[in-house]
Amino acid sequence: MDPFGTEEGVVATFDDHGGYGTVRATDGTELFFHCTAVADGSRTIVVGTEVRFKVVPGRLGRWEATDVRPSEAQAPQPPSP
Repeated sequence: MDPFGTEEGVVATFDDHGGYGTVRATDGTELFFHCTAVADGSRTIVVGTEVRFKVVPGRLGRWEATDVRPSEAQAPQPPSP
């Protein structure tokens, strides 16, 4: 895990009602994230989505994920002309 760097992983859990979840980095580390950390502003993300995220210090003295966005392979593609 690279604090302040960009990591890759998968959404391990997400509670739509509570507005929080965890991502599992490729090294197995699980990091908390709040729905406001979902980069597209939707405040929701599907469990199992492969994502890229940044690691930042959290409010409770633990590392957290922010700027959580689907990885390039899963990003929506524009329609073909």
